[in-house]
Amino acid sequence: AYIKEHNAVVVIPPKSNTKEPWAVDNYLYKERHFVECFFQKIKWFRRVATRFDKLDKSFLAFVYMAAIMIWLL
Repeated sequence: AYIKEHNAVVVIPPKSNTKEPWAVDNYLYKERHFVECFFQKIKWFRRVATRFDKLDKSFLAFVYMAAIMIWLL
């Protein structure tokens, strides 16, 4: 109900035993998975996970640095 009210797109596929399965866009599901994996990897960095930086600029700079480090691995 909440998803329909806000005109959002369902991205999570239904379970195999669901009585009324819904349609899912596989491309969006892959993109969602990619983003979730990125956030999981970026939380490896304690400084990002606990938000030690007081300024938004410093926090964003470290997020960029963490993203580059993840990309290089």
